[in-house]
Amino acid sequence: MNRFRSAAMALTVAAGLMLPGAALAETAPAPAAPEQESSMTDPKIAVVEKMIDAWNRRDWKLVGDLFAEDGVLHSMMIEPVNGRPAIAERINALGAGIESITLHIHNIGRIGDVVVIERTDEFVYKGHHGKVPVVGILEVEGDHVKVWREYYDRAELLREMGIGEEFHKPAAAH
Repeated sequence: MNRFRSAAMALTVAAGLMLPGAALAETAPAPAAPEQESSMTDPKIAVVEKMIDAWNRRDWKLVGDLFAEDGVLHSMMIEPVNGRPAIAERINALGAGIESITLHIHNIGRIGDVVVIERTDEFVYKGHHGKVPVVGILEVEGDHVKVWREYYDRAELLREMGIGEEFHKPAAAH
């Protein structure tokens, strides 16, 4: 019987190597994944999770306060917003039209010194329900976000928000 059990276990392992997502956990409980443990204890990820929670609760003051005084918010298709006061102004203006928002996090983790978030933002903006896939790259220093770079399809975001034309006013040329 032991040979049969060993052969069955070998086949299960081989199947797991060939089929991504094959459940080996049925044979023995798996230990907690190191990535899950680090997301609960990593201080940079904790700051980002606090930011996500503030967005989901529409706590625009906290969103602004979580940026460093000289922080940068950069949606990569438009000019960056520099400094906590300017970021807070942008967030408050955007937040005024948001009736609900949920940042659905698909993946979050550290790559070197940055926190990477893959997510789908689902929202109601001035009566328009929308969903947009986003990747965020955040540099965290201490308890604040120093730089937040966002990658998404800008035209898709505007369409999902129900906006016909760009609402961002580019900075005047010097």
